[in-house]
Amino acid sequence: MGIDRQAPATPAQGPAEERRFLRGPQTRGFELRFALRIFAEFIGGFRRLHFVGPCVTVFGSARFGEEHPHYALARELGRELAGAGFTVMTGGGPGLMEAANRGAKEAGGRSVGCNIELPARQPPNPYLDVVVNFRHFFVRKVLLVKYSYAFVVLPGGYGTLDEVFETATLIQTRKIEDFPIVLMGADFWAPLLGLLRDRLLAEGTIDPADLDLLYVTDSPEEAVQHIRDVALDRFHLTYGPRARRRWFLRE
Repeated sequence: MGIDRQAPATPAQGPAEERRFLRGPQTRGFELRFALRIFAEFIGGFRRLHFVGPCVTVFGSARFGEEHPHYALARELGRELAGAGFTVMTGGGPGLMEAANRGAKEAGGRSVGCNIELPARQPPNPYLDVVVNFRHFFVRKVLLVKYSYAFVVLPGGYGTLDEVFETATLIQTRKIEDFPIVLMGADFWAPLLGLLRDRLLAEGTIDPADLDLLYVTDSPEEAVQHIRDVALDRFHLTYGPRARRRWFLRE
């Protein structure tokens, strides 16, 4: 299957325009044009991702190379997810995103990337069946959440933390369903989990149930089994009558 690519943004619609928009009130014409471009970006994403199938989104750093143990973990996770019939969706970039997409392709599964256009260019990785390019982080995050039945979070930086905590907040506030959030790399996440438990929970800024939103494992097999069990029991997905394992929503 060839890569289905969206045309890149024009230079006139780049970061300078976003910085101007976020500086405060602008002319009505500028703000209307900006809003229309955001709307068009949403519609383009909806059209291109509508038929990708039930996805699991994998978050993780773009900075880990093929030689790193986290890359091997993400690659094996992609294989396991694809073997269980899920479409693997990532931010479409290098590092652990590439590893998860690569594993999915190696297992004969479907691989999707929602790539973000940055001043320091981030080309999509070469293991994608479908890639959609976004100018705005918030549009990209909406699409990553919209088509996913679970989220797996591998070690990462500010972007990864932003993604996991926004997803957890959406579940906490019941803006989205109680989808599984799986943290992989227990040693990496241990200090953060300690902060959540020993400070936030102890001070009463979160509830015990909020801490329970995060499922921690270092096993790709265990992660996928947990996601699969929730998909079957809570979200009424089932395997369709096909030779290859694909998920479908039960009526």
